[in-house]
Amino acid sequence: MCNETLSEQLRHIKRSLRGVMNGPVSASMRQKGLTYKVNFGVELPRLQQMAAELPHTYELAAALWKENIRECRLLAGMLMPLEAFDAELAEVWVEQMQFVEEAECTVMHLFARAPWASDKAFEWIASPSWMHELCGYLLLARLFMQGLVPGVRDLDEFLDQAATALRSDSVPVARAAYKALLKLSDLGPVQEAAVDKVLADL
Repeated sequence: MCNETLSEQLRHIKRSLRGVMNGPVSASMRQKGLTYKVNFGVELPRLQQMAAELPHTYELAAALWKENIRECRLLAGMLMPLEAFDAELAEVWVEQMQFVEEAECTVMHLFARAPWASDKAFEWIASPSWMHELCGYLLLARLFMQGLVPGVRDLDEFLDQAATALRSDSVPVARAAYKALLKLSDLGPVQEAAVDKVLADL
């Protein structure tokens, strides 16, 4: 596939997705508001298998991201080479995200591995945009799982922001903030005590 043109690669991927389409899952997602132009209903584990066999190039990932097709958007984050993806482009992608699943998948497969991840995460949780907030908390949860221990100032900022986010009108943001708090508490007794205090004050 590496020798194919970009348009041929895209056609090949779309044909492959059509071949493993899950109609009932696709219909269920549409009913839940995932209103892409096309949604094949392909499960994430199968997309991950596909990604392992596809070229990991900036050109292909960027082209897939531009498609209004659920599976193409999710594959984009799996295929984007980390060295070709900077914080500025991450900002653009977050601004273009429409659904929680996009945020979860892209954070897990791409953002969480980036050298700028921590800086952007703290910036995003202070954003007025619910999608930026969501990505920030999802990203911090991943970083805490990787063993990132925030310094005193970062810890205080995170706890203040998370306490506010738990009361957010956006259910996905509130859930992501709660999950990030739980992952923080796993880092040690100091962090656990700080999280317990935030939750007790609710």
